[in-house]
Amino acid sequence: RDVSVFLACSPAIGRLGRHLCQRRKVAGASMAEKTSSAYDKGKFPDEEESETDSEGSDVNTSDEEDSSWISWFCTLKGNEFLCEVDEDYIQDDFNLSGLSSQVAYYEYALDLILDVESPNDEMMTEEQHEMVESSAEMLYGLIHSRYILTSRGMNAVLEKYKNVHYGRCPRAYCCGQPCLPVGTSDIPRTSTVKTYCPKCCDIYYTRNKYQGNIDGAYFGTTFPHLFLMTFSYLKPPKPTQVYTPRIFGFKIHNGSGGSSSSTAKQITQGESEQKRRQREGVQAEAQPADGAMGG
Repeated sequence: RDVSVFLACSPAIGRLGRHLCQRRKVAGASMAEKTSSAYDKGKFPDEEESETDSEGSDVNTSDEEDSSWISWFCTLKGNEFLCEVDEDYIQDDFNLSGLSSQVAYYEYALDLILDVESPNDEMMTEEQHEMVESSAEMLYGLIHSRYILTSRGMNAVLEKYKNVHYGRCPRAYCCGQPCLPVGTSDIPRTSTVKTYCPKCCDIYYTRNKYQGNIDGAYFGTTFPHLFLMTFSYLKPPKPTQVYTPRIFGFKIHNGSGGSSSSTAKQITQGESEQKRRQREGVQAEAQPADGAMGG
C-alpha cells in the first residue's frame, strides 16, 4: 500500500515502479482470493475442485508478475536471442569493469536491472526515466556480451543453439545448418546482430525483423568462434557443393561476363592499355619538338 501511495504522488512513474506496484497488487489480490477460497471450501465442499483450479491460475499469474527485470526483458519480442545473465555475475564489480564510462545513468541503470528501488526516483522526470531505461538496456547488453564468453554463458547459448533459436543458414548447400549470433563490431550502436553459419563461415541478416534490431555489440565479434572452439564437436564439415551457373545446361564461360573476377580483370586490362596509349602519345609529341630545336 505504501508503494502505491508513493508512486501515485510521484510526478513521473518509471517502468520499474509500475512493475513493482503491479507485482504488490497482484500478490495482495492473490492472498485475498486464497483466504476467500479457503472459507468457501468449508462452506461449499462440493466446489473444492473448481476452487482449486482457480487458485492454481491465480498462483501462476502471481508468478508471472513476480518475475525479475532480467526475465521480463529477455522475454520481450525481439529479445529472444539474449540469455538471462545470472544476478551474482552482475553483482560482481570485476565483471562490470569499464562499463560505467560507456553507459549514462550507470548506477540507476544497474539498480533497474537488479530490481533495486532507488530513493531518487521521485526526483526524476519522465524523460530521465526513459533515459535510464535505455541505459539499462545498453548496460545489460554489454554485460551479456561478456557473460556469454564464460562457461555458464556458453552453456546457456548451447541450449538455444540446440533448439535452433538463432535460425538456420539460408544457403541451400548448407542444408539447414543452425547458426550462431555474431556482431560485426564491439562498439555499441554501430551495427545490428547477424547470424553466423559454422558450415560456410559466412554471415547473414536475421530473418526476424524484430531480432534484427538487436545491437550486434551485445554478442560481439569473438563469441561464435570461441564457442565453436570450446564445443569443437559441434563444428560441421565444410560444404562440398558449389553452385555453378548454367544456360540451357551449359556452363557459362569465364570470358562471357558470368564471372565477376573475369569482368574485373577485363576492366584492369583496359585501364592499363589506355595508360600505355597515353604515354606513347606524349612521347610522339615530344620527338618533333626535340628535332626542331636541334635544327
